[in-house]
Amino acid sequence: MAILVDRDTRLMVQGVTGRAGTFYTDQAIEYGTTVVAGIRPGKGGARHLSLPVFEKVTDAMRETGANASLVFVPAAAAGGAMIEAVEAGVPLVVCVTERVPVLDIVRVRQALQGSATTLIGPNSQGILSPGKCKVGVMSTADARPGRIGIVSRSASLTSEIVAQTSATGLGQSTTVGIGADPVRGAGFVDCMRLFMDDDETEALVLIGEIGGNEEEMAADYLRSERPRKPVVALVVGRHAPGERRMGHAGAFTALGQSDAAAKIEALREAGVYIAEDATRVTQAVRQALLEKAA
Repeated sequence: MAILVDRDTRLMVQGVTGRAGTFYTDQAIEYGTTVVAGIRPGKGGARHLSLPVFEKVTDAMRETGANASLVFVPAAAAGGAMIEAVEAGVPLVVCVTERVPVLDIVRVRQALQGSATTLIGPNSQGILSPGKCKVGVMSTADARPGRIGIVSRSASLTSEIVAQTSATGLGQSTTVGIGADPVRGAGFVDCMRLFMDDDETEALVLIGEIGGNEEEMAADYLRSERPRKPVVALVVGRHAPGERRMGHAGAFTALGQSDAAAKIEALREAGVYIAEDATRVTQAVRQALLEKAA
């Protein structure tokens, strides 16, 4: 099984005619994802990559049965595109756009309240269920079907851990890039809940970093719920200087808060297996699975 996406996903792409939209939509189709429509205001009625192009999300849903949207709209208009999808009732929206203005994503979060939409992103690598569906910009070269669920704030580290889990025969049930922005849609806890209910996911890997409070929220959830599946965490940035943004807006520690050491300690106290560095993640996963089976 998988979470969020699978072979029944019918994807539309907002911003399909742009350079990035064209390239990654073509990759998704080649991978086997069922892409049914594109959205591009002003080009409704055209065809692109052999797909029908619609003016509005509601039109695409009505005509094609689309149940997921991938947003490639430029940053200045991405917030409006996400809100359009939310208001249309799209079950899943994945936004890969970087540098969406914070006030815009705050408005998106307001639109999400009380809706039936799950938002992944913005600034997300996307979602990949190996052999079933790709919604995003991640490489599929090293991905293999398996039993490890991965939730990550870091695109580059995701690629590394996917390669490791595949090379050791563990594979992935689904990989979710929640995005690196300080304000975004679904987080660690939302994804962990889905993985805990997935019968074919046996263990979870969280890839965290400095900044924000996703890791602390994950630790609180694990302490209160005490889930039956083992969780491994890699938190990077232990040597990052304080009060300095590292890499992107979400990786920022201020006044000693949200540093890697504090996040690691919170997760460890919640019963999470800690990978000391990126090369030891699969070792920690195997240890967790062995102890669970004992």
